Amino acid sequence: MRLKPKRTWSQHQLTAKLRVEGGGQHGLLNFERRRLLIDAAKTALAAALCWWLALRFGLHDGYWGSISAIIVLQSNVGATVTASRDRLLGTLMGAAFGFACSVFGAPPWNYILAVILAVVVCGLLSLRNSSRLAAVTITIIMLVPKSGSRWGLALDRVGEVLLGIVVALAITTLVFPDRARLWLRDGLGQEFLMLGAFFAAILEGFRGAPSQNLLALREDVLALLRRNSQLLDAARNEPSGPGTREGLSMLSQFGRSLYDALVALEFAVKDSHEDRFAQQLEPALSRLAADIHTGFIYVASCIHKWRFYLSAPGIDLEQDIANLEARMDEVRHTGIGFSQAELLRAYAVQLHLKQIARLLRSARIETSEAVGETKHAVESI
Repeated sequence: MRLKPKRTWSQHQLTAKLRVEGGGQHGLLNFERRRLLIDAAKTALAAALCWWLALRFGLHDGYWGSISAIIVLQSNVGATVTASRDRLLGTLMGAAFGFACSVFGAPPWNYILAVILAVVVCGLLSLRNSSRLAAVTITIIMLVPKSGSRWGLALDRVGEVLLGIVVALAITTLVFPDRARLWLRDGLGQEFLMLGAFFAAILEGFRGAPSQNLLALREDVLALLRRNSQLLDAARNEPSGPGTREGLSMLSQFGRSLYDALVALEFAVKDSHEDRFAQQLEPALSRLAADIHTGFIYVASCIHKWRFYLSAPGIDLEQDIANLEARMDEVRHTGIGFSQAELLRAYAVQLHLKQIARLLRSARIETSEAVGETKHAVESI
């Protein structure tokens, strides 16, 4: 059973823009609060189950299993797998170095040596997230007073941590599982919608006053790119259908490339409110810009449906580009009457619009190929 929202943010936006069906929910127990309550209940269940199992297995310090379960249990399956791997590797490293160094004298020098070695080795193995957990395990093994051998203590810690990890993975997989890849799909839909809004705000400042919300939109897009990057890392640790992981990764890469192209366009249109040369490029320039904006929305709808082989009706970005280039050739001889800066801005805007249009087209077509759709992608977006 999976926790399903009635409608997510991007679905709200798609409903308004594309008439995608969906239902809303309001009131005290909305989706986010239900998700918070279920996360809390899953954490409590994992901790209690670890404690009960530790008592059944005769583990005297079974609370370490509960602590491990609480630490590694994340909001989705992929993140839980990542945290479990880091904690298990850190515990194994810490147990090995803690036991090895405990046979050479008494603290503090052997303890300091063990921590240094564990952190350095984890860093060299690209396991930086495990280094702190290794140091914690070393501290428990070497500094916590307890009768018996250090080797027995090390094995106990590994067993307790392993118990916590197994329970956490079972809970996150079986009880209201939340898949990172599904959240990433929704996040990528949001990303392309917000990139489209960012694009519209940038062009608002072309031959006009700059948009008031341009800075806020840029920050929101950046925050969404970072969040989706984290979700992509988690989604890579989840089982998925053929091509799903490749498609999500490809869309994420295209999103970052489109953001870079939009920032370049933002610089290109700076101080263009008094330009007159660009007026001669109409209506080809406005047509391309309008179809690019529609293209962002259309790619977001493709992500929502996870269907990419169909082209957007009434849009042909390659033809729009050809029309703009033809118009540029027609008016090139008139450029002598305008400033060099104005001419350079117009050509820069044309180049950036062409790049954005082709990135949008490639995002749909190449993702269609990556996910293994049987129908051939058409040439236009």
